Amino acid sequence: MSSKIAVLGAGSWATALSRLLAGKGHRVVMWSVVPDQVREINETRENSQFLPGVLLPHNVEVTLDMEKALDDAGTVLFGVPSHAFREVLRKAVPHLPGGAVLVNAAKGIEEESHSRMSQVFAEVAGEVMLQRYVVLSGPSHAEEVGRDMPTAVVAASFSLEMAEYVQDLFMCENFRVYTNPDVIGVEIGGALKNIIALGTGIADGLGFGDNTKAALMTRGLAEISRLGMSMGAHPLTFAGLAGVGDLIVTCTSMHSRNRRAGIAIGRGKTLDEALSEVRMVVEGVRTTRAVNRLSELCSVEMPITGQIYQVLFEGLSPAAAVCKLMTRGKTHEMEEVAVAAVAVGKINLETAKCDKI
Repeated sequence: MSSKIAVLGAGSWATALSRLLAGKGHRVVMWSVVPDQVREINETRENSQFLPGVLLPHNVEVTLDMEKALDDAGTVLFGVPSHAFREVLRKAVPHLPGGAVLVNAAKGIEEESHSRMSQVFAEVAGEVMLQRYVVLSGPSHAEEVGRDMPTAVVAASFSLEMAEYVQDLFMCENFRVYTNPDVIGVEIGGALKNIIALGTGIADGLGFGDNTKAALMTRGLAEISRLGMSMGAHPLTFAGLAGVGDLIVTCTSMHSRNRRAGIAIGRGKTLDEALSEVRMVVEGVRTTRAVNRLSELCSVEMPITGQIYQVLFEGLSPAAAVCKLMTRGKTHEMEEVAVAAVAVGKINLETAKCDKI
């Protein structure tokens, strides 16, 4: 298989991963639609807008020509935001090399269709191509990966062979890769943690403390798991890197665009003002709108997501949203476990009665 790697996209994450792969000796050709960005990276070796201060090695090339980037690539890495994934994939499909491994690093739910990225991939590229599809996810800020800070992620695929190929491709002394067969869970965890990070950011902006953040993260994970399992995900995935791992890093770090946007909203900024302040794609905004609707379609209760949706799109004040969450009707922490325990108790009671008879 060719050692050339095509990277579609030139944002912070695509740039950091390109640097990592080039550092392992691969020839990397990035594709961008921005002429000034292509010129800057090729001439100065720096992507100053998205990953300032990080220099790319000379075996990274950037081009405006997608067909040139894809030609003879053994691996194609999609590093574009989730809302652009369908269109970029549609343009790429006619030029994808036969047998190339297709890696997706986007984290989101498509707003219009409420689809996960692998579902979009199957629709555009064809279901047979899913055997070559791998999703790369987990707690991984580009700002840290680009500076060789130790990081662990997960490669998920319907094919163990493809997952292990990507594991070997990316893994190095500063970047550890685990494999996971649960594509659904990894995609859901990676997308929905951005919603909760908006919420923890809002709480920070309101001046609340660690107790509030811990509550939002823990109960947010319960929502993520609940929706994921309703779609066929394995519950243990949400206890791993793509679940609680990504949730922790996105909810607590100032590298997180979602958290920074939430902080601005908590301090009284409008959504548009917050997005303008962050100046990069905030995946959680579109994902909140998509998942709020998806939860209704799946009949899954997601109160935190619902309140964040109302703050972002229906004018609810952040303080009122917190009040509504805190004054919800009382419930069990583990609703499904409690319901099951009650059911088992009733069965045991009936059995006991039968025994006495």
